[in-house]
Amino acid sequence: MARTQGSHSDITRPKVAEAALRLFARHGYAAVSMRAIAAEVGVQVGTLYHYTPDKQALLYDLLSGHMAALMAAHDGLDQTGDAAARLERFVRFHIGYHLDRPEAVFIAYMELRNLTLANFTRIEALRRSYEDRLEAVLTAGAASGAFHVPDSRIATMAVIAMLTGVTTWYRPGGRLTGADVADLYWDMVCRAVTA
Repeated sequence: MARTQGSHSDITRPKVAEAALRLFARHGYAAVSMRAIAAEVGVQVGTLYHYTPDKQALLYDLLSGHMAALMAAHDGLDQTGDAAARLERFVRFHIGYHLDRPEAVFIAYMELRNLTLANFTRIEALRRSYEDRLEAVLTAGAASGAFHVPDSRIATMAVIAMLTGVTTWYRPGGRLTGADVADLYWDMVCRAVTA
């Protein structure tokens, strides 16, 4: 099959992912066709199949790519210090990372239902791996007496839900900066887990 004139793999592949992300976030996975993605990229619909076997694979790649990038960025954080210092770094990291990626976060939560069972299972394992990082900090803090969390798994899920929810209301240029939001959320998380 001939490549569409002006189409280059290193340029077109990211455009396909960006268009799919934008369209899935705006209209929902079920409402977006491969034809709509092709139109957004400016290629023939057949050209998309050089970059992805189908729409399901495209959704999976977006979600797994988001989780892989999130965990790689988290790996770069300083993991030393007491539990409170590690928790504060996690909170500030999570807020900062997600504020810059509201469409990816929206899709990562809202489009899970559209994954096949096998793809859902793989994404859930990635999510669990990230959640385990926070749970380890909360468990260490509880063991040292710094935190009061009767159930570390429930506390983990509550904290992540609270932190991730910021992307639903935060708008750049509003009355709060991203740093202001991180300060406020750190204060709320700290109060929630301390005795």
